[in-house]
Parts: sequence; structure tokens; C-alpha cells
Amino acid sequence: MSQFVITDFLKNQLQDGELLGRIARTASDIFTVWGEKERYQATVSGKFRYEATEWPVIGDWVVYEPYDVKQAMIHRVLDRSTVLSRKEPGSKHKRQVMAANIDGAMVVTALTSEFNLQRLERYVLQVYESGARPIIVCTKRDLCANVGGIVSQIENHIPAVPVYAVSSLHELGMDSLLTELQAGKTFSLIGSSGVGKSTLINRLLEKEMQVTKDVREQDGKGRHTTTHREMFILENGAVVIDTPGMRELQLWGDSSSVEEVFSDIDLLADECKFRDCKHHQEPGCAVLEAISKGELTSERLKNYNKLSRELYRLELKEKYGIHRTNRILHSPNSN
Repeated sequence: MSQFVITDFLKNQLQDGELLGRIARTASDIFTVWGEKERYQATVSGKFRYEATEWPVIGDWVVYEPYDVKQAMIHRVLDRSTVLSRKEPGSKHKRQVMAANIDGAMVVTALTSEFNLQRLERYVLQVYESGARPIIVCTKRDLCANVGGIVSQIENHIPAVPVYAVSSLHELGMDSLLTELQAGKTFSLIGSSGVGKSTLINRLLEKEMQVTKDVREQDGKGRHTTTHREMFILENGAVVIDTPGMRELQLWGDSSSVEEVFSDIDLLADECKFRDCKHHQEPGCAVLEAISKGELTSERLKNYNKLSRELYRLELKEKYGIHRTNRILHSPNSN
């Protein structure tokens, strides 16, 4: 616990005599709790199980009580400063929390055939929605012949987000990335399956903590190995959370986060002739003018509209429920 910064936000939630711990690993209803001096295998109390509306997740700060040398009971979860979520796969409208109380999220993608700029935008949008700071990490730079070109493409499409190109196997770019990971701060790794998150974790820790498998020659993609969420402490005191790779990221949040990912379009929209410009065929549209001049791609505007509509639907479902949302979206006056 000495590596953690116990903020006033946390202290103000504690009562006298309560012990503060942090969820470092989850496996069904069994949790690893990092205490001040020990690590415990813990379960939730009967009262918590009866009253709680949401289960503890990786990164949560909890009040716990040891009842054996290595066993403890979790009594409650403290309020979260940030929440990294997604829409639960296969559900109609349910949130899945991936990590809590993170300061930053390393969005990991591979500089191989796996690279997809639109998917990267989705991940960054979800990080902004969580309240954390996004950091883009491009792995397998040793397998890419155009590293500079792809990095420039990312920086042009997703402004104000730092981008690092690394090779975990050949130790390329790792020192620069480590400057982002400050002592006492917590960073989650997120990304698709097989992009090299586990290998990256091992290099950051300078030891083989996560199981990895060889990269497939036909597509340069590693085989997914992480099956649970787990927290680690780096040598410099930074905390990192590894998460299983995702086959898809269904967004959860509201449309305000789109403005941060697409800040270039948002700035251009301020110059449009009409305040309610939809950037379709309106006269005096600064966004369409930028596309005609080659300053903005039509694909980027298309993805901006797609993500905006997706989050707008989520907002409606949160407010009105699924059935009424469908009626609103299919009404004649709907945009």
C-alpha cells in the first residue's frame, strides 16, 4: 500500500478504524485485496451481497476486515473517481465495468494488419468517457515498414493524445513510454485480442508475469492469453492493470465525449454558417469545406456521425427505455 497515494477523496469516505484496501484481481466472486501490509483472498460480506447493486471490480478501493492470516471480508466499495465501462456484449442495455479509479488508459494496438483507425477512435472515446486520460501505444513496431506514417495518421485523426510506437521484444520505445507512467498513478491496458498487451506488461515489469504466445506469421497477430483482470506495480511505483482482449467494444456513455475525440471537427463546426449544421449539404458548412480542400477526410466525418448516433441511442435508452427509444428513433420527426 505504500506505493499508493491515499487522497482526501478516499480519506473522507472512511470511518475511524476502517481498513482500506484495493481490488488487485477478480475471479468470479473471489477477489485479491491489497492491504497496507498484506494481500488477502477475499469475498464480500452477506450484507454487501444482499444490498449491493454492483460487484467490486479491479481498481476499486474497499473497506475490508481480515478474519484469518490470508483471508478477508469486503464490507463496502468506496466511491469511484473514474469508471472505465462498455456496453456488456450480447446485452440489450447493460453496463460492464472494466476498471475503476484509473488515471490513464493505454489503448494498445498493433502496427500490423490488425491496425484499424476507426476502432482506435472508439477506444479513445470510451477512455474519455471514463474520466481518465488516453495514451495510445502501438506495439510490434519491428514488424512495420511505415511506423512514422501510421503514427502521423493517428496524431492527425486523434489530436491531443500522446502516441508511442514500441517493440516489447526488442525494447524499442519503452523508455519513452515509461515517462508517461508516473509513480502512484494507475493505468489500465485495453485493446483487442492479440495486440501484445501481455508482452508489454512483461517488459514494463521486467519479468515474465503474464503468459504470452507466439505471433502468427500470416497476420502478425498474437494469440489471446489474458483471461482475467489483474493489477501490477512497476519498479517506478506506477500501477498497471492488464485486461483480457476484446473482440468488440460496444460504447457506453453520452455523446459529449465525441467532441474530445473529434475536437478537429468540433472546432470546424464553430465556423459553420448555421449553428444547427448537420454537415450534410448545408450551405456555409466549414466541415464540408475542409473535406473539399483535403484538410479532413470524409471517412472521419462518417465515423464521427456514426459514433454520435450510437451514443445518442444509448442516452435515449437510459432516459426512456428500449421500447420508447425505438419509437422515438423511427418517428417521422426523428433525425
